[in-house]
Amino acid sequence: MSLDDTDRALLTALQRDARLTNQQLGDSLHLSGSQAGRRRQALEADGVVQGYRAHVDAARAGLSVQAFVQVVLTSHDRAHAADFLSHCHASREVVSVWALTGDADYLLRVYCADLGRFNAVLQNDLLQHPAVARVHSQIVLDQVKDDAALPI
Repeated sequence: MSLDDTDRALLTALQRDARLTNQQLGDSLHLSGSQAGRRRQALEADGVVQGYRAHVDAARAGLSVQAFVQVVLTSHDRAHAADFLSHCHASREVVSVWALTGDADYLLRVYCADLGRFNAVLQNDLLQHPAVARVHSQIVLDQVKDDAALPI
C-alpha cells in the first residue's frame, strides 16, 4: 500500500492517541469524520494498523525486572528454530523476539516480577530448551527513552 501525506498524518496521530474518534482525527487532518474513518478502516484492512493496545507501566503493574536476552541456538535447523520460537510465543515473560545477524540468533525482551523469577526463566525455561546453546542476558537499569512512535 502506498501512503500519502494524509495517511502518514493519520498514523502519526493514532500513534500518539489511538482513542481518537473519527471526528477528532478528521478535525486534526482537515477532513470530515467520515473521511477520516474510511481512511482508518483502509489502513486497518491493509494491515498497516495491526491493532490497538494500552500502554501499561511495567513497574506499576508489578514487573520490576526488564531484561534483554541474547540466544544462540545449537543449530540452525528450521525445526529447532521453529520449536524455540513456539516456546517463546508461549512464554508470558518473553514479550518480544527479534531474529538477528551477528553472534546471537535471537534477542528476547523479558519482563519479570523480580530477579528470582528472571533467574527461573533463564535457568528452567530458556537454558533447558534443547535448541538453546547459550544465552547472554542484560538487565535494564533504566529505560531512558520510552518506546517511540514509528517515524512515518
